[in-house]
Amino acid sequence: MLTEVTPDPKFEIGHILFVDIVGYSKLLIGEQTEVVRQLKQIVAECEQVRFAERQKTLIFLPTGDGMALVFRESAEAPAQCALEIAQALKNHPRLQLRMGIHSGPVNLLTDVNNRANVAGAGVNMAQRVMDCGDAGHILLSKHVAEDLENYGRWRPYLRDLGECEVKHGVRVSLVNFCSDNIGNPRTPEKLRQAKREAAIIARRRRKRTLLITSILVAALFGAGYWVFRRQLEQKRATQSLAIPLKSIAVLPFENLSASAENAFFADGVQDEILTNLARIADLKVISRTSVMQYKAGMARNARAIAQSLGVAHLLEGSVQRAAGKVRINAQLIDARNDTHLWGQTYDRDLADVFAIQTELAKAIADQLRVQLSPEEKSELERRPTSNDEAFALYTQARTLLISASSADAEKATYEHAVDLLDRAVARDPNFFLAYCDLVHAHAELYFYNFDRSPARQALAESALQNAERLRPDAGETHLAKAEYLYRCHLK
Repeated sequence: MLTEVTPDPKFEIGHILFVDIVGYSKLLIGEQTEVVRQLKQIVAECEQVRFAERQKTLIFLPTGDGMALVFRESAEAPAQCALEIAQALKNHPRLQLRMGIHSGPVNLLTDVNNRANVAGAGVNMAQRVMDCGDAGHILLSKHVAEDLENYGRWRPYLRDLGECEVKHGVRVSLVNFCSDNIGNPRTPEKLRQAKREAAIIARRRRKRTLLITSILVAALFGAGYWVFRRQLEQKRATQSLAIPLKSIAVLPFENLSASAENAFFADGVQDEILTNLARIADLKVISRTSVMQYKAGMARNARAIAQSLGVAHLLEGSVQRAAGKVRINAQLIDARNDTHLWGQTYDRDLADVFAIQTELAKAIADQLRVQLSPEEKSELERRPTSNDEAFALYTQARTLLISASSADAEKATYEHAVDLLDRAVARDPNFFLAYCDLVHAHAELYFYNFDRSPARQALAESALQNAERLRPDAGETHLAKAEYLYRCHLK
């Protein structure tokens, strides 16, 4: 109802309890009428309300789906009233309320019916305090909590929540008023969301700081190196204009099966072929991270891709797996003139997938006239695992870890990868590459403060020990150890 401001309104401090019905707008009209009736009845029967009305120190403000009670004498009155309402709600389980309490300046007004009314900053702030809560919450402003701390009976109910941003960017310090059977002891969702957002911002800020520091250090070393090696770098820059003939990028393979599991299998086949080719010293191979932007299914311009990646050749293909069989189709393209050099289709049992990958790598080496050393031939023929299920789990985990390293990763991504790798090594305890990736996943969880605990350090160390047990002199082992020492022991 409209109010009429008197020429000289009376100013005083009001102690306000704001009450709101949660989920009111979702109720049917008849249900809305009933819950409002129940709320009015509960409030009318409160001893604190009856006492204040007798003393004529209470002003009642209806708000549609709730009400505001302005006590004009006692700072304890709103808390006592909220306590009585919360106790009465036990007999009305369907009535969900949230309450906010604040003491602040109010102006006494007179409405058109010549009834006492109030307005002012104190009422507005009480509503904003209430708006921060969920069903069952009784929230106090810090100012009210400091007043109640002077009374021993209220101290057990007060639990500090910190700050919350409300309307117009104003920040309010809140205290939760609750006990084992009164109020809602959980942190309000609005504050939990604010903490999650603050943690994400802090993590990104740390990453930016680390990146900027790394760039500055690299720039200092680069400047010194440039002074002494300028002529050599100019010569190398001229030579780099000519793309080496023995260079290749293995583009993501197309999955011709419908299931998501087979999509991971296709990624694993591509990754193993790329890894095999990368073992050949005489061949320049582009990393998997660089080629993942050219996903299968999208339009590909061979010349543009090769020019962007700095290679002369591209390998693309498809994978289809069904009923214990696998079909792998591969094509080698000379990207300089967009011509087809070589192609092969392999139809084998699923158990032969590693043999296919080895044959394919050797065939490409032959086509590019690359000489293989005995050690390189031995590495190409080494099977990562003899367990197909373990390989599928490893492939899925590796895809997750690669995607996590290219964006702001979530804790769940690394934890999911750890679970997949744990299942892989459970199926094959001698799965060397899976242990190396386990070191990486645990180290990332520790380094980015997702889980900086001694237990997480121990898990990374255990995975490293298994890798060292299987292949102590392998390059992957040394890389895993370096990552463990750097990420799990950084102060």
